[in-house]
Amino acid sequence: MNESRSSARRRAALWQKLAPWLITAVCFYLWWRRIEGAAAREHLDVLSYMRGVVAAVRWLPWLALMIPYSLLYLVIDTVVLWRVITWFNAPVRLRDVLPVRASSYILSIVNEQVGKGAIALYMNKRHGIPGWEIGSSMLFIMFCEFYYLISWATLGWFVAGDELPKVFAAIPWVAGASLIFFFAFTEYFHGRFGAGSKLRERAIFRAFRLAKRWQYLALVALRAPAMLFAIVVYTAAAHLFEIPVDLRQMLGYLPVIFFGAAVPGPMRAVAITLWVVLFPGYEGQVSIFGFLQHNFFVFFNAAIGLVFLRRAYRELFDLAPY
Repeated sequence: MNESRSSARRRAALWQKLAPWLITAVCFYLWWRRIEGAAAREHLDVLSYMRGVVAAVRWLPWLALMIPYSLLYLVIDTVVLWRVITWFNAPVRLRDVLPVRASSYILSIVNEQVGKGAIALYMNKRHGIPGWEIGSSMLFIMFCEFYYLISWATLGWFVAGDELPKVFAAIPWVAGASLIFFFAFTEYFHGRFGAGSKLRERAIFRAFRLAKRWQYLALVALRAPAMLFAIVVYTAAAHLFEIPVDLRQMLGYLPVIFFGAAVPGPMRAVAITLWVVLFPGYEGQVSIFGFLQHNFFVFFNAAIGLVFLRRAYRELFDLAPY
């Protein structure tokens, strides 16, 4: 019996490991076919076609847009983390959260959850917050991130639903089901039903027991400037890649693409493929644009993390909790 359970867990773990790579393989197959078609229309091979696309990009203005955007995102992300910790764990200072939030982006290259695990370890060692309690706060942030993305994706669908692939017609339904789940979920953790249930008493759900509904909404609102700034930056950056798009279109597309970026897979494969689908006739431009936008953001944030890594490491291992 134990061997059977162990074997099932191994199979599940293998499936979980393979799924992101399978999703990525499918996405990049679709992407490659579209690029081949675009190159053929220009009577070029793929390499020559993509070389011409890259040569036309205005790189310095693009960097001038992306660097401030990445820095602003770090600030907003840090404020979100600080706000949740002060609500549910301890009265820490914003400047004490910044080094670990920035440094965790290095680990997030591999996996976002690994980065959040590093934050939990740091807060436990540095500030003496019990591991399960800070883990609960990380889970609360992840929960709110889903509602942040689905809220903006729903707005995007209402703005540009007619221009999106038909599969995205499911977004309002997902949003509606998520809203129903949210009310049931919060009612449960506030003890209004499920009397006698011990699940909600576990330490990992502490933040959900303490949270008021306005705090979920406040966290989504705290992230809103990041999306608004992203819409402006991505629109301006697209023009540097010779992609014709206006703010209204980007408002419709970008939240949906960010929602797609949350699908597991290396290099934000789903998001990159969505750019190619949404801009037929500009396959080369949007494939380079999507790849660079999403991956520059990840790697530049990791580079920022390197600046703070020494301080975070010193505080984690050299100083006692206070």
